[in-house]
Amino acid sequence: MSDKPHQNLAIIGHVDHGKSTLVGRLLYETGSVPEHVIEQHKEEAEEKGKGGFEFAYVMDNLAEERERGVTIDIAHQEFDTDEYFFTIVDCPGHRDFVKNMITGASQADNAVLVVAADDGVQPQTQEHVFLARTLGIGEMIVAINKMDLVDYEEGRYHEAVDEVTDLLNQVRFDTENAKFIPVSAFEGDNIASESENTDWYDGEILLEALNALPEPEPPTDAPLRLPIQDVYTISGIGTVPVGRVETGMLNTGDNVSFQPSDVGGEVKTIEMHHEEVPQAGPGDNVGFNVRGIGQDDIRRGDVCGPADDPPSVAETFQARIVVMQHPSVITAGYTPVFHAHTSQVACTIESIDQKIDPATGEAEEENPDFIQNGDAAVVTIRPQKPLSIESANEIPELGSFAIRDMGQTIAAGQVMSVNERE
Repeated sequence: MSDKPHQNLAIIGHVDHGKSTLVGRLLYETGSVPEHVIEQHKEEAEEKGKGGFEFAYVMDNLAEERERGVTIDIAHQEFDTDEYFFTIVDCPGHRDFVKNMITGASQADNAVLVVAADDGVQPQTQEHVFLARTLGIGEMIVAINKMDLVDYEEGRYHEAVDEVTDLLNQVRFDTENAKFIPVSAFEGDNIASESENTDWYDGEILLEALNALPEPEPPTDAPLRLPIQDVYTISGIGTVPVGRVETGMLNTGDNVSFQPSDVGGEVKTIEMHHEEVPQAGPGDNVGFNVRGIGQDDIRRGDVCGPADDPPSVAETFQARIVVMQHPSVITAGYTPVFHAHTSQVACTIESIDQKIDPATGEAEEENPDFIQNGDAAVVTIRPQKPLSIESANEIPELGSFAIRDMGQTIAAGQVMSVNERE
């Protein structure tokens, strides 16, 4: 790991607008992909009659490797700038984007929205922007890509900027500070150095804009929330729950509570990377031992928090969801499996309270009979067995979930409010 602060960066936008090429170019310009690898891809691309796809190949080869289940060196998707160490939350498709955004570990802090100058805002551009807003992305850098295809015309750049500004305003993104950069990922204009082709543009180039992103604040001042992944029994120590600290700090001597199992005790030891440590913070994967807790008292999906501010357990909760792929329609009474942090619990959609316009978040219809693909809605949900979950406004790290059924992610959402069990 680098000693620079870390950022997770999502690269979002419509399918053919050049996201892969832009990612490949960023990795190349920051020295994260050696020149010979690019050369190799160039030859391969030319052989297939796809000259110019070499940067996209860098990413797409990884995509193929992913499909084949080969473990790839994650370094391919990391790059350093002067200020930050970035991990790319590469989101080839709509569904992957949502899944990646919800699984917490790859929650993006900020995003680069790629919009092709010759094509403008497309339906997927709108969906991604709405999802980015719903899933809590901070700042958006807009790369107006493929400027080479419109002969670097200033007029076309401004048209694209106006279209995107309208879209961002619709979903209430802060457009005052949004940065719009004319680039060609293919030719390398305005990525790592200023381009002579856009002498009419005097703003930041892409790497400068990335360096200028605000540093993400680690959620250390929030209350401790540590979802449990596994529970082990280790001879000589006893019961050791293992998990990743999402928010707050875990210290030896703390009194903690596990919900929804509703047991607690004093933290005796904390271990990280096989060494004992006095405390752990957000992002740390830890094993810890709690006085008086046996292996059968707690389980995966429990959340550990301070005894005097225990994690919420929902009787019901209200959430905003986006339906991505469902073969028919979703009505009240539907009971799929909700994946929230480390827990998987069947939950019933008790009522569909409103249908919302996915582009603006405004209510379109009260109490609709059903929702289907592409719809966004506010729903009330009743877990079939106890579930610890938090409102996304209060603890965003524990406020989002994916809904799965029939082996696929059918919807995703964020918790608006929790009605706690008595």
